[in-house]
Amino acid sequence: MPTKLWRVFFFAIVFLFCKQSYAQAPAASGPSVADDSSGGPVLTTSFYGSAASQSHVYEWTTTAGYIFDRHFSADIGIPIVLVHGTSSKGTTTSSAGLGNVFGQLQFTDRNPLLNSGAVATVALPTGDSSKGLSTGRVTADVTGQIAKPLGRFTPFLTAGVGNSLFDPSYWQRPYTTLGNVAHFQGGTAFDLGRSLTLSASFYDVVPWGDQKVYSRVVAKGVSSGPTSQHGRVFLDNALSTGGSSIDSDNGFNADLNFTPAKSVDIVFSYLHSIHFQTDVFSFGVGVNLSSLLRRGAISRN
Repeated sequence: MPTKLWRVFFFAIVFLFCKQSYAQAPAASGPSVADDSSGGPVLTTSFYGSAASQSHVYEWTTTAGYIFDRHFSADIGIPIVLVHGTSSKGTTTSSAGLGNVFGQLQFTDRNPLLNSGAVATVALPTGDSSKGLSTGRVTADVTGQIAKPLGRFTPFLTAGVGNSLFDPSYWQRPYTTLGNVAHFQGGTAFDLGRSLTLSASFYDVVPWGDQKVYSRVVAKGVSSGPTSQHGRVFLDNALSTGGSSIDSDNGFNADLNFTPAKSVDIVFSYLHSIHFQTDVFSFGVGVNLSSLLRRGAISRN
């Protein structure tokens, strides 16, 4: 517990000292697409995938929402999840299904001194908990982010709290959690020019209290196998319960983002989990289809 508190304290201090900042609008589970600040209805679709040594997780998410003004927007998202993995017992599992339908309220504020953002997310238990696609409970997360452009560099810091871990764009996790958890990420982005941005950051996941981990790669009813190394309980059992150690995590990641057009984002990511001793390679494509909605509205008038 002292170690957990020290990490929270450390990131809180970093948060205060990095108070002049801006980066991408934080997202607990929605897709990352090119910025759309023109207001009105918004429609986006994205496909993300993550590959590790014993799991492959892919998610196709479509969101529809509305930008009210330069500060506030809201959207609703529907994810479809596909999983292929191998348990510690050697059993191979493939599954697909509806994930948790979610709603988000986002706030952004951009000014010369400080740009910041926050997003509140609520997810309904529409996914199949026996496949690890849901916890069977309503889950929520509140995340805030600050960053500061300094020439081509953009240092940023993200901090959030919730009752479940929502997948970030750089890792579609092979498990779902239920339990109180705080999460932090800090690093910097660097504008390479030619619509390329390179980002590098450290992350930390700090749960507390009772935790549950629902595996996406171990089917319900499958007998448990040998204990996996480095605390990878999501490879052992369909459902693992215990203290904060079963879903605590920390590590670092790097992203290369390419924006070939105003409405398209392409990202490639590498993550190393120090806690789980796992290397994860991810990719994603996000497309902003909002112009189609507005074009249709114009044609009807």
